[in-house]
Amino acid sequence: MKHQRIAFVIEDLYGGGAQKSLLYTADQLRQRGHDVKVFTLRDKVEHRLPEGLEIENLDVVTRLTKATSTTLTEKWQARKIDKALSGWHPEVVISCSCDKITRHLDWPNLYFWIKSDVSAKFSDQAAQAKAFAKVRRFYKGRKVIAVSQGVKENLEQVVGLEAETVIPIYNPYEREPFVAMADETLSLPAGVEKHRYLLSVAAIEPRKRQDRLLRAYRQARDEHGLDVPLVLLGKGKPENEQRLTSMIGELGLDDHVHWLGYTANPYPYIQNALAMVLTSDAEGLPRVLIESLLLHTPVISVDCPSGPKEILTQELTDFLVARDDETGLASAMARMVEAPITIEPRHYQQFLRENVLPKFEALQLETS
Repeated sequence: MKHQRIAFVIEDLYGGGAQKSLLYTADQLRQRGHDVKVFTLRDKVEHRLPEGLEIENLDVVTRLTKATSTTLTEKWQARKIDKALSGWHPEVVISCSCDKITRHLDWPNLYFWIKSDVSAKFSDQAAQAKAFAKVRRFYKGRKVIAVSQGVKENLEQVVGLEAETVIPIYNPYEREPFVAMADETLSLPAGVEKHRYLLSVAAIEPRKRQDRLLRAYRQARDEHGLDVPLVLLGKGKPENEQRLTSMIGELGLDDHVHWLGYTANPYPYIQNALAMVLTSDAEGLPRVLIESLLLHTPVISVDCPSGPKEILTQELTDFLVARDDETGLASAMARMVEAPITIEPRHYQQFLRENVLPKFEALQLETS
């Protein structure tokens, strides 16, 4: 593979899975011998920055531009980005989480990296129609990278996007860093034993559907004799957290559900869980399921749009449940506790960096 010059453009590096996966992808491509540079639009950094990865803040997103956000402002910001790119001469440019601005770029080899499934985010029909129209306006005739095959299909078949091309490429992973983080100290609540608890790691927000999780867990206890605790990791807005606390009490689960809040390193909890459970209404390609498999922790998931069915393959499909089937979810929990499935490398091979990064490198062949 010919070594190329690849630019990534993102609004900032503050929290979030999109920022995390972009930094990892950029640094891994750099380590494979490519010239890689990350351009940020404002100086807001929370993630640990890889040593040796070049990052340049263009400072085009400010309080003033946010307060006076218009198409004219966006075009002014895009001209500043274009000037920086022209000075560096990349063969490929990948935009992520700043497409409102970068859509104004007329760069020949510009790809827009879409990380989530907009088709499942809105229950309100008017809001959904507005979101669909925005996607079609931003990306019509453009090059798009979709984080999963499901996101690609929904963009084309549900949203009605007529892009120049939509290429599905998973986020790349390597197992070793997760194993190292998972081996750090684990502090479990009293009464919770290693490998004898179910785990949910998710933001406390309506889309993650902790209500569905708690009802199914209660049903599994009542109807299947489930006798392991449920541990929750995550934080949210105060009103969402209060709603979760109230529901735990209303379902009589105070002695069985342990909500531990947010932790910067969830991997010891994941590695030592009996299984991970995901109950969201919508995802793009849920990192928490892939990371669980990398740590050889089994997973149970609802079949929400659009990533779980691409992650739970082979015999893991036995634990993929219809999104609104709480009875099936309760049964899956009970079956997993009764006979936990063994995770092997074949279950996550498609997400490893050596199988994903060549697909990013192949973008250069399309533009050569």
